[in-house]
Amino acid sequence: MHSVSNFLNSKRYWLLLAAVSVAMLGIALFYQYALGEEPCQVCIQARLWVVALLLISLFTACLPNNRRTRFWGNTFVLLSTAGLGERAWFLYQLENGQGNGSCEFQLGMPDWFAVDRWFPSLFEVRNLCSFTPEMLFGLSMAEALMAVAVALSVVIVVALAANQIFTSTAPSAPEPQR
Repeated sequence: MHSVSNFLNSKRYWLLLAAVSVAMLGIALFYQYALGEEPCQVCIQARLWVVALLLISLFTACLPNNRRTRFWGNTFVLLSTAGLGERAWFLYQLENGQGNGSCEFQLGMPDWFAVDRWFPSLFEVRNLCSFTPEMLFGLSMAEALMAVAVALSVVIVVALAANQIFTSTAPSAPEPQR
């Protein structure tokens, strides 16, 4: 358990989270450009959460490795993962006819955050929401994203716990005697 804790409290952990994010973006772009599966509005919103996860991971890896940095880094990547999971759940509901929402042909970001115009090859909406392509093991992309979000959330919660439990090296103050 100590070696797991050491890994979760190291810069390698943050670089692994960044690598997972890059892999997820690579898979999305492979499906888009090699297989012709154009992304919808919710798919692009999920990509934005993955990019947030990537940027937070890289930023945290560059900061000094201390308890506070790890706590806030894990908190922010957990929020990003929760956002990714929510978008995946929304898309899963839409593709199964259970959702109560709509999808547009535009991302809907404000002008000050017009990533769809700045980076159209990565963030341009090119399809309406209906279904996601099948991936490994017969899972839809929405199901696979939900599974990844749950797995990442578990790892991040364990990392938060490891940061709190295994880095308390300060001796506790003795109880006052009466």
